[in-house]
Amino acid sequence: MTAMPANDARRPPILTRRIRAHLQRIAVKAETITYKALADAVGVAPPNTVHQVTEALEHLILEDAANGHPFIAALVVSRARGGLPAPGFFDCASRAGRFHHDLSGPEAWIFHRAEFDAAVAFWSAAAEPAETDEAPLVRE
Repeated sequence: MTAMPANDARRPPILTRRIRAHLQRIAVKAETITYKALADAVGVAPPNTVHQVTEALEHLILEDAANGHPFIAALVVSRARGGLPAPGFFDCASRAGRFHHDLSGPEAWIFHRAEFDAAVAFWSAAAEPAETDEAPLVRE
């Protein structure tokens, strides 16, 4: 993750806030989105568009874990993994203390489905679609 200036350490980067707002709108529809489609939807400029998105998603996972919220990042899946998020999702979930299983075993599918369902329920209820970077993006 990129380091933030000390005076901005508690405020997520703009891209992270834009991604959360976009995912909240998707949660209302109970849909998933691929990393590339998310990058395109929020206007991530090259180079390394998917990498920029995954860094922001890791920030969101850690933020959600710290606040006791379901992972909104569970709405983002890899086209190459048949509906599962990339391994980094599970690695970060493990660092956050929520996933303690094999990344490729059935537990990954079960964990992702449970996080997805919880995220849809929580974040669709919390969704107040934000059109600006300054609008509140989560309920407390």
